[in-house]
Amino acid sequence: MKKFFYIPATIAVSMLSAQAQAPAAPPAKAAEIPKAAPVANNNVSFKKTTVKKTALQIELEKITQENTIRDARLKAELAEMKAETARIQAQRLLLEEKQKMSEFKQKAEEKIKQKAAEDLKTQLERDAAMAKSQAALASSELALEKTKLTRSTEIHQAEIKAIKTEKERKNFADTKPIYLENPLTDGTLTISDRRIALDGAIYPVTADYITERIHYFNNKDKKMPIFIVIGYSPGGSVMAGYRILKAMEGSDAPVYVVVKSFAASMAASITTLAKESYAYPNAIILHHQLSSSYFFTTMNLTQQKEAYEESQKWWSRLADPIAKKMGISTEEFIKQMYEKNSDGDWVEFGTDAKKLKWVNHIVNHIKETSRVVNPDSLKDKDKDKDDKLQLKEETDSEGRRCKYLPRINPHDVYFLHNPDGYYRLRK
Repeated sequence: MKKFFYIPATIAVSMLSAQAQAPAAPPAKAAEIPKAAPVANNNVSFKKTTVKKTALQIELEKITQENTIRDARLKAELAEMKAETARIQAQRLLLEEKQKMSEFKQKAEEKIKQKAAEDLKTQLERDAAMAKSQAALASSELALEKTKLTRSTEIHQAEIKAIKTEKERKNFADTKPIYLENPLTDGTLTISDRRIALDGAIYPVTADYITERIHYFNNKDKKMPIFIVIGYSPGGSVMAGYRILKAMEGSDAPVYVVVKSFAASMAASITTLAKESYAYPNAIILHHQLSSSYFFTTMNLTQQKEAYEESQKWWSRLADPIAKKMGISTEEFIKQMYEKNSDGDWVEFGTDAKKLKWVNHIVNHIKETSRVVNPDSLKDKDKDKDDKLQLKEETDSEGRRCKYLPRINPHDVYFLHNPDGYYRLRK
């Protein structure tokens, strides 16, 4: 670009006027002042001044024109500079706008991405919530089904329980045991649930079973009677039987013995020596002399003598009270045994046994008021008791059926009716 100095036109005109007005030469001294020239010289001077002024004007006009040109050029250059500045500003604005557009676009893209991410997150949360709701619904449905099944199961169980309960309830009679201090009325004996069964051979376990119940019923009530009910008993251990007798004697509550079918030997002694005893008319009671020690073993004479003396002691303890109750001597009691039967087995039905005072009362009917539970429903419960109280039947080496009695304590003997050797001791 061509450089130039710019002088404003007004300043240039002032400068020219100043030059025009400035004296051309120093003023002459007064002495040297020429005299007035003729008019012709004045005209020439005026012309020279005029020409000089015209030259100055021309020069001034030239300077003015140059200044004008310069102004125009400066204005053009200024306009160009302004245009360039405007262009640069426009470019800058454009760049700024582009930058803004880029930033806006970037932000828009980020917002779009953010919106997409948020939408995706929202969708995932919605899907998760939906899945959770579906899972909860499925769980609720499963729980509902489970509840229905549980409820159905409970209903069925309740129905089964109700059926079982009803069935079990049918095993119980709509009555209660009857307790009477005087149980015999018009030939009918009323037995309460204070009853103890005595069936089979008598041995230590039998004594435990009976005496424990005598003690229990005494502790429960010392007034109402206790019943020992004999269905069928061939007798058994003298020592076990004697324990039963002593428990009967020591009981505060009266202990009554009832014979329904058969009571022999030790069982007959228990019946006869009871405070009160009852029997059916056709019940059989059998007394005989204690001699069973010789049924089970081989002894030499000394052993036989010792066994005889031991048995005699036991016999005295049993036979003497029985004979006394009958109103006869022990010797008479033995004599009558052998008069009735060569084996010494004195057998009487209930009616005749009453006459002999072996039993106190004959009854035509027995009311078992304790039987308020169906016996068939108690078979399993009674199994353990049966296993303990009942002996198992076996076959000996010769093929004969028999039952082996359990071992008894020293100085104890079995006192039972055993003519066919069905009951035996193991060697």
